[in-house]
Amino acid sequence: MANQVRLSKFLALVLRHQAEKFNLILDEQGFTDTDAVWALVDKRYPGQYIHADLLAVVAGDQDGKKRYEIQGHKIRALFGHSAVRPISYPPAEPPELLYHGTTLPSLPGIRREGLRAQKRQYVHLAINIFRAQKVAERHPGQIVILTIRAGDAYRAGIVFYHPEPEHFLAESIPADYIDFPE
Repeated sequence: MANQVRLSKFLALVLRHQAEKFNLILDEQGFTDTDAVWALVDKRYPGQYIHADLLAVVAGDQDGKKRYEIQGHKIRALFGHSAVRPISYPPAEPPELLYHGTTLPSLPGIRREGLRAQKRQYVHLAINIFRAQKVAERHPGQIVILTIRAGDAYRAGIVFYHPEPEHFLAESIPADYIDFPE
């Protein structure tokens, strides 16, 4: 079986961070030609992947996280770009509660300023505690799961987006809508 994690990381490099290094042009929404990306994969890893591997990575990982999408003959990373303007998504009404995994040392800043995108384009909010836990495990330190009163925030005018099944996005979440652990 092909190493899909390695392929996904290569796609992140190409579609999120260093498109220009690979002579790819991303449009305003982060899309580029799928055949051009496939040619880069085949050049970098000759004979190690078939086109079905690319489609499997685009479909999502074993935890259901979807990082890429193909529309027609174009491919893009769904979020996390450093090379294009913020990707826009249609607004979506969130469920009443969403979750965000973070670490204990981050809590004082979040209590003061709420959740902000920091170096990302959006704050990522999970639809369940399990998903928030998985995301938080990528960071060292004691993990804390925050409950976001997304329904209240939405009714107060916070705009949410829903680009893939496991996550909602927002530009920021004020601390007033975050339930912190004791």
